[in-house]
Amino acid sequence: MTASSIFGTSSSLLQRFRAAPVDVPDLLDVATELLPRLATPGLRLTLVRGSGTGTVLRVEEDERREQIPLVELADDMSRAGVPGTPAGIAAALRTYVARRPVTDAAAARTGIAVLDWADGSETAVGWTVVVVRGDLALPWAPSPAARSVELHRTRSAATGRAHDVALDVRVEGPLALWSHRTVPVLATSALVAPELMLHRILTAGLSAADMHVVVTPHRPVVCAAPGVARRLAGQTSEASVTLPWRHVVDLPWL
Repeated sequence: MTASSIFGTSSSLLQRFRAAPVDVPDLLDVATELLPRLATPGLRLTLVRGSGTGTVLRVEEDERREQIPLVELADDMSRAGVPGTPAGIAAALRTYVARRPVTDAAAARTGIAVLDWADGSETAVGWTVVVVRGDLALPWAPSPAARSVELHRTRSAATGRAHDVALDVRVEGPLALWSHRTVPVLATSALVAPELMLHRILTAGLSAADMHVVVTPHRPVVCAAPGVARRLAGQTSEASVTLPWRHVVDLPWL
């Protein structure tokens, strides 16, 4: 886990400049008090005195193990503009724990199938499994110990759960927009059943002979006639993938 992917950066350079840096002793005090409240029977959060590295935060859950020296974590928080106050540090520490890697068991138990980018250049999408923690959706990367049959079962169960995700759909002119109120990437869960998606769009009053979808992971899904979909994708600078609704179910698993 890195600062850029977990804490983000402040939208204001001036705010980051003014923010007091996070001191290691303050982080240790907050962590000592907070971590026992964040731990669960399956999630172990411990502070360990490391050799030559000072105190280390160790996060252990099922097959996942990782640790980070507090001095490094404090530096990451400071670079991201986290306020060096007890409240600011506590909020950042909660975020760090919430963004821990997804275990195989968690993915099998609560995973949901969604579409995400298949490559760093954002030119293709594929199916993946995410686990929702609050307003976060964390992707699952199978551990080396996960067998093929377990992968299949987890993905099949995640596809089934995607049918039950409550989504908002609204028609705006020639477009139908699918969105989730709190976790944007879940909007793509509707695409596990494109026929039902198309039926709901028709019921909402939008008719198209050959509906296409414009997929921008972590954004609402747009459904429109082919020409409209292509024009929409060409008018935005944001990366997206446009494809016929029938092709969605054949996309690969990441």
